[in-house]
Amino acid sequence: MAHDPFQFLDVPRADPDKRAVGVRIRDSDEIYGQYDATAAARQAGRCIQCGIPYCEFKCPVHNYIPNWLRLIEEGRLFEAAELSHRTNTLPEICGRICPQDRLCEGDCTLNDGLGAVSIGSVEKYITDEALKQGWRPDMSGVVATGQRVAVVGAGPAGLGCADVLVRNGVEAVVFDRYPRIGGLLTYGIPPFKLDKSVVETRRAIMEEMGVNFRLGMELGRDLDLAELLAEYDAVFLGMGAYDAVRGNLPGEDDPGVVPALAFLIGSANRLLGTEAPGGADVDVAGERVVVLGGGDTAMDCNRTSVRQGARSVTCIYRRDEENMPGSRKEVGHAKEEGVTFRFRRQPTAIESNEGRVTGVRVVATELGEPDANGRRRAQPVPGSEEVVPADRVLVAFGFNAEAPAWFDDHGIARYEDGRLLVASPEVCPGQTTHPRVFAGGDAVRGADLVVTAVFDGREAARGILQHLGTRNEARHKQSSPA
Repeated sequence: MAHDPFQFLDVPRADPDKRAVGVRIRDSDEIYGQYDATAAARQAGRCIQCGIPYCEFKCPVHNYIPNWLRLIEEGRLFEAAELSHRTNTLPEICGRICPQDRLCEGDCTLNDGLGAVSIGSVEKYITDEALKQGWRPDMSGVVATGQRVAVVGAGPAGLGCADVLVRNGVEAVVFDRYPRIGGLLTYGIPPFKLDKSVVETRRAIMEEMGVNFRLGMELGRDLDLAELLAEYDAVFLGMGAYDAVRGNLPGEDDPGVVPALAFLIGSANRLLGTEAPGGADVDVAGERVVVLGGGDTAMDCNRTSVRQGARSVTCIYRRDEENMPGSRKEVGHAKEEGVTFRFRRQPTAIESNEGRVTGVRVVATELGEPDANGRRRAQPVPGSEEVVPADRVLVAFGFNAEAPAWFDDHGIARYEDGRLLVASPEVCPGQTTHPRVFAGGDAVRGADLVVTAVFDGREAARGILQHLGTRNEARHKQSSPA
């Protein structure tokens, strides 16, 4: 079938159907449907196959986006799935939760009023539908090397690392403190964005590939690094960033004030019937909820509170909407679902009466010069204080990497904020100052995106293979994309 480079003129962008607000806020199901084969082909065919694939450059894992869009347009589903997996361990997950509006789709050539190609939705369709039709990763050419690597953390970085290792004949044993794999994919991202059956399906696929998961085991509690180094040829640390950033606000330690991640983990535990550590058993039904922060975690708290039946949900952010760090799509969803946003308001204290939260004191701000991240600084306006009524306050100011003391015991260097120091990609990707210990994801970057963690894990696996002297890429060596 000949590709029509002007198809985008006749075929407008069309996202999969979105469930009506009044229906979706009553449950925790994903809000978007799925393309069928015809719709996926039509939307993929809108790609103009431009000579410079800005979408691919902007993608943190550098997916072969125009190539698998062409394959879907031509109906070559299994080939598209193989190509998608060459660069990404979790395409069906990234297709659901990546902020495409500021990554691949944001840099699409058509994103100038014509409507960017719906890259994320097609990416999700490829793996979902291929798996449904029986596609599985081809491991027939893999020869076992006899080498073993311990992967600490079953989140995106750990899964990315394990994927590349087993494809190269290295046994990967993945340890995680949670009872299910996925890390924050399972316990931090709500199911209305990512149904947990998707993560469980990925677990089954990876187990079929040879990955061994040992769950409910925490490094530093149930095993130590010395044990792993004695038993395995190398160790990968993909432990994420779970240390909540504090606002140092008066009243922040009062009852009724809950860190965002504790709230989300607690909510996931109730839905899944698990007892993952770090969760707060909180139900905000009937309460006036105030969420502090403007990132994706804040949006997750907003929308989860709505589904729990909060009386009202107000999100307070110290800058304007344009300078919010969260996905524009997620902010839009929150607005549709009834969340009130108070922009250019900075919290100064949390107020309580007889041990119960009563409100959040805020001050209006005006925006000054950009900070180091390019966002304009929020400066308080004198005399503008007010109190926003609240029964529950959820604090979503971000997360830092944790820094357990045993890092020092093994000569693993880190920055002052807890992030691990690793070698440059040109030397040995992901290698820490301990030559047999590698790291990636939020433990190295600080809190970032799922897709960047996947990239780091895969790159660290390349460093591990380099360190082990493994060259076993017969069938899985990347060739030119179709």
